[in-house]
Amino acid sequence: MEQTASELAVLLGGSVAGNPEVRVRRLAKIESAGPGSVSFLANPEYEKHIYSSKASVVIVASDFAPSAALPTDLTLLKVEDPYRAFARLLEAYDAILKRKEGVHPTATVDDHAVVGEGCYIGPGVVVEHGAVIGDRVELHAHVHVSRDARIGDDTVLHSGVRVLDRCVIGQSCTLQAGAVVGSDGFGFAPKDDGSYAKVPQTGNVIVEDHCDIGAHTTIDRATLGSTVLKKGCKLDNLIQIAHNVVIGEATVIAAQTGIAGSTTVGARCMIGGQVGIGGHLTIADGSKIAAKSGVSASLIQEGLTYQGNPAVPVKQFQTFQIALRRLVRMPLTERLEAIENALQAPQHPTR
Repeated sequence: MEQTASELAVLLGGSVAGNPEVRVRRLAKIESAGPGSVSFLANPEYEKHIYSSKASVVIVASDFAPSAALPTDLTLLKVEDPYRAFARLLEAYDAILKRKEGVHPTATVDDHAVVGEGCYIGPGVVVEHGAVIGDRVELHAHVHVSRDARIGDDTVLHSGVRVLDRCVIGQSCTLQAGAVVGSDGFGFAPKDDGSYAKVPQTGNVIVEDHCDIGAHTTIDRATLGSTVLKKGCKLDNLIQIAHNVVIGEATVIAAQTGIAGSTTVGARCMIGGQVGIGGHLTIADGSKIAAKSGVSASLIQEGLTYQGNPAVPVKQFQTFQIALRRLVRMPLTERLEAIENALQAPQHPTR
């Protein structure tokens, strides 16, 4: 992909300071960029590199003011947010580099499946009876799309992804390698003899538009109805979403988190890594849950940050930690006296 600085300015909504006709063919880090490269400067700690950079174009903030002489052949592209602009440029380059079309000869597409225009169906892919694949979809090696599943336009399924019976993936989604959408939920009923009978999982999974799902993340189908990821959700690797969970719009979840069945997570939540969330709970919109927290009760107040096990508002958690450290530092006799005083203090009813 080769573009001029002026073409990049149109794409990114910026202005050119220097030669608008200089051409770039690759993206690079500012400290190692060479001629024909475009880079960016967002962190002030890297400013020193711009004064010796061999890049042809560097994306900088609109208010960037050099503190020393710049290379004479360097062109600046000034934008409001250099990091966001470079991320957008990465997306554009990535789309061009990865864009593929056609059906590999080892792929198996059922005669009763529907495949849209401009799709790529890679080696070993299986598309079963009744599946519908939208336009410009990419199904990479060994993807399996089961009966009556639907994949929206411009969605990319990387190697080994499974989208099982009747599950729906929206438009412009990305599922990383090994993700599984629609495996049976964990439903077993105890029997009189102490064994367990499997409860049929007859629902599906709906992943709405613009969602990203990380490698080897699993989203179980509902017992009845649907497990739902709403528009714009971002899930990291190795996450478990149980049956009948609903995750609100633009919620972000880090790796190794597990959410038990029938829990509803609100919109715009941020959930750290290795968080455990119990079943049949409600997490309010805008909640933030710190890594390794355990949530065993509903979090009903919007916009709070929680930490600990059990998870409590972060200020309360910090108060507990400070008190615990003070207690540990006390001599044993003082600790016992503090505990005795606490036990003897009059108890006031709480509301």
